[in-house]
Amino acid sequence: MRIAIYGFKFTRQSLEYLIQVVNECKKRTWEVVFEEETLRFIRAKFDYHPACEVYTNHVNFLEGIDLMICLGGDGSFLRAVRYIRSSGVPILGINTGRLGFLTNISKEAIADTFHLLESREYEYQKRSLLQVKTQGEIFDDENFALNELTITKKDSSSMIIVHAQLDNKYLNSYWADGLIVATPTGSTGYNLSCGGPIITPGCKVHIITPIAAHNLNVRPVVVPDHLPIDLSLESRDRTCLVSLDGVTKNIKQGEVIRVTKADFLLNVIKFEHTNFLDTIRNKMYWGIDKRN
Repeated sequence: MRIAIYGFKFTRQSLEYLIQVVNECKKRTWEVVFEEETLRFIRAKFDYHPACEVYTNHVNFLEGIDLMICLGGDGSFLRAVRYIRSSGVPILGINTGRLGFLTNISKEAIADTFHLLESREYEYQKRSLLQVKTQGEIFDDENFALNELTITKKDSSSMIIVHAQLDNKYLNSYWADGLIVATPTGSTGYNLSCGGPIITPGCKVHIITPIAAHNLNVRPVVVPDHLPIDLSLESRDRTCLVSLDGVTKNIKQGEVIRVTKADFLLNVIKFEHTNFLDTIRNKMYWGIDKRN
């Protein structure tokens, strides 16, 4: 097997878990392939020189990579998806960060995880992504997101107005600090912070959630993901910000942003002992009353 490894800004502490992952691969004579920038970083900062090949872009994932292992938090996981894209290469997230809804394998379980990988005791959980089209194609070929699209104001304290249509029918004009369109995967991200619902993976929906809406009657809306969402904005500034999983661009007033479901799915490795309900219950401390 050829295992691609991705991480972002390793620390001295997280380096030991990276080394453990590399050693587990070596035990099984699995070939390790590092992201070029990651390899350059750990060589320069920690003088660690693993014997490996490198990958530099998403095209390399069409050339015989069997699995990606991402070490870090959910931000690292989202960056890793930009390499996988529509290749179908499955991804496994090991949490060396903080919360970790996507990187839900604990660093203490690395050895056990490799035993399960070797014996193929896992399945693929299909995660949907959203795709974005703009008049200027400002995101080029990275016009997809696993978590969300976000439209926000720039430096001005004034709110913006986001006009939304669903399936070419007028939905609402949101007077707010911004607007989020999230996938089920992204429901536990920015959407959750803004009062949106938690959606279990596999649900074929998108969530439209305003950010600090001026009208308190305006609430998040869950819509079928096969319906296109068209967004345009008004602002005192000439431009606003539009983000796809943290990649941010400027967009002009009046430009239409069309949001649809991407035509490919992400294969996330899921083990029998891990499930989404356990993850959110444990990460969000449901049922725990510290007064007792």
